[in-house]
Amino acid sequence: MGTAERRETAGDGTAAREATRQQAAPATRTSDAAGRRADGGPARLAAEVREAAEVREAYRPLWVEEPARRRRLPDPVRTAAVRAVLIIAVTLIQAMVALLCTLAGSWLAFPMVISSVVSTIAATWAVLDVWVTRQVWNQRHGVVSTPSSTARALRRERRQARRAQRAAGRERARIRRRGGAGQLSHP
Repeated sequence: MGTAERRETAGDGTAAREATRQQAAPATRTSDAAGRRADGGPARLAAEVREAAEVREAYRPLWVEEPARRRRLPDPVRTAAVRAVLIIAVTLIQAMVALLCTLAGSWLAFPMVISSVVSTIAATWAVLDVWVTRQVWNQRHGVVSTPSSTARALRRERRQARRAQRAAGRERARIRRRGGAGQLSHP
């Protein structure tokens, strides 16, 4: 069998495999007494097409995109979470260094223990910051929009009230610009 190539298919952008026959055994092109080729003709071509289709069906992509199970965290919450993870990682490294320095009897053990205690307080603060940031985000932006969400209905009502207020303001401005022309009586 020949080498395998990958090519982009038009349409959905998925990759397909196609077997080439360049290194396969060359077809014998001997002629018989009537002058026709003896390489199989259309029957061989149909078999090659069928085999290439089987190769394409057997191809599986490396991974399949799946939809996310949970929604992505809002940017401020994600930033606070990344900060907390970094601080916790540094705290764990400091604690390990403090332990190793203590076991080795190094002079660096005492400063590392003190910095580990301070870093533990900072890590606790960072975790609380993630929690507070998440609560503030939920309070300011409402809950996740689902059809039964009260926050969604409140936002819709506020939008409608603002639109009605803007429309009334435009109407008053239009009447003022016209100077009351076309009215039968003036108030």
